[in-house]
Amino acid sequence: MAKDKRPRKVYKAREIQPDPVYGSVLAAKFINCIMRRGKKSVAERLFYKALEEIRRRVKDAEPFEVFKKAVENVKPLVEVKSRRVGGATYQVPVEVNPKRQQSLAIRWILQAARSQKGKPFHLRLANELIDAYHGRGAAMTVRENTHKMAEANRAFAHFAW
Repeated sequence: MAKDKRPRKVYKAREIQPDPVYGSVLAAKFINCIMRRGKKSVAERLFYKALEEIRRRVKDAEPFEVFKKAVENVKPLVEVKSRRVGGATYQVPVEVNPKRQQSLAIRWILQAARSQKGKPFHLRLANELIDAYHGRGAAMTVRENTHKMAEANRAFAHFAW
């Protein structure tokens, strides 16, 4: 049976509109990830309140710069992927592409902020962003653990293809 020779349809990623206050696509993506049940105005309010809290607490830097640096600090360089080779499954370290780095960083920061309890979300988010800015906190711990896993499995790097 002959295969169909039609050209494959190539999908391109949808463009995200920059956020209204800072004109940043990164902020817009972050707001979209905060959003639950399509309530974007609530997500925007939480994000901007968190930045106001950062403005109040971090005197030596602009809040948006703190946010950008925090996301940059949390981005992982390598991660492990499972590869099945001859009946055995190996954790193979692979470099992370930039889009995935950004999405993992955003996910880890929000996961860390959501896991804290007892405070309003915008305060928890501000805490986590400030911690990530200074190179500490739960999101940074996840990044360090990911890097340690990759380092521990460096012997299997030749299985990456």
